[in-house]
Order: sequence, then structure tokens, then C-alpha cells
Amino acid sequence: MDDRGGSFVAVRRISQGLERGGDYHSTSAEVVAGSAAWIGKGLSCVCAQRRESDARPSFDLTPVQEECLQKLQRRVDVPYNSSNPEHQEALQTLWDVSFPEEELHGLISEQWKEMGWQGKDPSTDFRGGGFISLENLLFFARTYPKAFQDLLQKREGDRALWEYPFAVAGVNITFMLIQMLDLEAVKPRTMSGAVFCKLLSENELAFDILYCITFKLMDQQWLSMHASYMDFNAVMKSTRRELERELLLEDITRLEDMPSYSLLRS
Repeated sequence: MDDRGGSFVAVRRISQGLERGGDYHSTSAEVVAGSAAWIGKGLSCVCAQRRESDARPSFDLTPVQEECLQKLQRRVDVPYNSSNPEHQEALQTLWDVSFPEEELHGLISEQWKEMGWQGKDPSTDFRGGGFISLENLLFFARTYPKAFQDLLQKREGDRALWEYPFAVAGVNITFMLIQMLDLEAVKPRTMSGAVFCKLLSENELAFDILYCITFKLMDQQWLSMHASYMDFNAVMKSTRRELERELLLEDITRLEDMPSYSLLRS
């Protein structure tokens, strides 16, 4: 990861979980410091142009696509601010939708480790993803609650003894997508980024939906690779390759057409 990043922690799963309010809930167990793991069809209106000063091509956008991209970039540019009431409220809401049966005893609390944050203050983990990474988690929890809870509680599959921490992994995913889609560039410089801009112009929630798809896909890759926390970088790279492949499939005209979208409904 670049200088905006942070460290990654591994969560040891001592037991399958414990009951809370009748719902299955995984325990945070032990948390240890780990290595840094931060790691087309229908594009007739998009033309590749190579600049002399840049070895990579850039892609021209329609005015609508450019406007949608700039709107998303403004979201990406917002850092998490622990003194901002709106950000505080969003963080509180994330807890409420994640653990509706358990009251949070403060925005700085050991309870946050249950969700897979590195410590008792989640704000320290947002450096790599900014406020949009919190928005992504909230969107996931509200829009696909079953898929969200399945990942949060590690309900599916034969899990590793040392599991990835859910919340920190979520911030990693936001950061990876920003890089993959080249969202900090004026224009996309990859075909997958150009395809995404077209999808974004047709659905302003495209980034949030793609985030949810990516989280489920990452977990599937994790399970299929029989990964443990030392493999997190490899899992993220594999996830990125699969995302790029699916975005370039000929029959993808919306995110719901991506094969991995079905993981959100399973």
C-alpha cells in the first residue's frame, strides 16, 4: 500500500461463535499484528488516446460520464474525520446495523474489535479508504444484509484458524477498487476503468454495488484458496484479476450482469 495505508491484523478463530440475541455471532478472539497487506462492449463513445508523456492510454468520456466520475472522485477525496458529527453518526449507524442486539458503549470502545477493527478506535483504520470506505460498509449492510452478515459472522465455508478481520478487509477493498479503477486520474487509463465509467453513468451507485460484489468475491477466493492471514495479499490480487476479467466480458452492460453478482444473492 502507499503512504495512506496502514497495517493489517489477523483474527484467530478460537471457536465458531457465540449466541447473541438468538443470532449467530463470531467472536473477535485474539488479535495480533501482521504484515502490511494493503495492498468492452458498448463503449463506442469512449476513444483511447495515447499521450506522449504517458505510456498508458487514456479514455475520453462523454459529458455525463465525466460528471459522474467527478462526483465519485469528490467522495473519494473526503477523509474520515472523527470530529465530524456526520461521520460520527455514520460510524454509530454501522454498529447499529451490524449488531442490532448489542448497544455500543462509545465510538471509542473495545467492542469494535468484534467487527474486525484493529483497536478500540476505528477512525485510525480509515486512512487508506477515507469516509467512502465507511459509506461502502454501510451501503453493504443496508442493501444486502444477509450477505453482509454472512461475511461479518464468517458463516460460510471451512474457515481458517487465523481469519481476515472483516472491517479492515473492507477498507482494503475500497482502497483496491480506487486503485484498480484509477479513480484519482482525470480520465480512466485502463479498459476496466473506462467500462466502469460507463456503468457509473447509468447507475450512480455502481461503485457501492461493485464494492459489495468485490467483498463477496474476495471471501470466495479466500475460501477456495484455503487462505490464512499471511495469504491476504495473494487473495486480493486474485480478486482484482477476476474483477477485471468480468468487467471486460462482452455481455456486461450493468453490474448485475457480472457473474460474481450472484454471490450477493446466494
